Amino acid sequence: MTEPWRLQTIIDALGLPADARVNTRVPKKMLVEQGAPTAADKRAIQDGIDEISWIGALKPNTVGIRAFSDETREYLEIAVLMVSFRAGAKSARLVELIHRAIPYPLLLIAETAEGFTLSIAHKRYAQNEAGKVVIETSISTRPMGKPEPGDIELAFLAGIAVARQSPTHLFALYEGWRARIEALSAAGLTGAFAASDEPQAIALRRAALASHERLTREAAVLRARAGKEKQMNKRVELNVEIRRLEAAAQEALKEM
Repeated sequence: MTEPWRLQTIIDALGLPADARVNTRVPKKMLVEQGAPTAADKRAIQDGIDEISWIGALKPNTVGIRAFSDETREYLEIAVLMVSFRAGAKSARLVELIHRAIPYPLLLIAETAEGFTLSIAHKRYAQNEAGKVVIETSISTRPMGKPEPGDIELAFLAGIAVARQSPTHLFALYEGWRARIEALSAAGLTGAFAASDEPQAIALRRAALASHERLTREAAVLRARAGKEKQMNKRVELNVEIRRLEAAAQEALKEM
């Protein structure tokens, strides 16, 4: 039997250099003050988070990879955080709030009753507020590792080490994690994990994932309509369109 995952399993897989280790607890008060725009969010943080820790800080002087900046963003540091959620926590919303609260790009390891997730969120300068950053795009894995990890998850884990990402600059390193999370999402559909650092392959997979998600969502909407439709001819038309969307979604799988 495969050994069950623990938080340390993921931290070890990241291969953080000793100089990049922080291992400091983050007070929930900080999240409440910086990342909770509503009273409901404040309650969600207080009730849903068991513990949050700052695991590592990836900077030029701790990982030997230069910072990145252009007119859109500045990546001087990447933070690695861990959060444990309590049963019943609004985990998706809490993950979003944590990414918003930390001004640096962040790799967030979240532990829930369903398993572990890893998420990233690219950030850029806010257009109308000097000195502020906003989330540009975010992506998360599905819950992994419980009751035990499968071969696809183990292949993903084997590819997330800092040393296996691009050493060009911190933005490229972060993009490497994004590409591997996308490869894991694709593997959930195709049954095979195949990470790539080739820009064209990454772009094709990203577009295919977006297309498959859109087509699947549209088919689900039409399927619900067809189930309620009383006129036979309209139901037939809807079913024809559903089959077309499903066929297109299958074609998208070939690009992953």
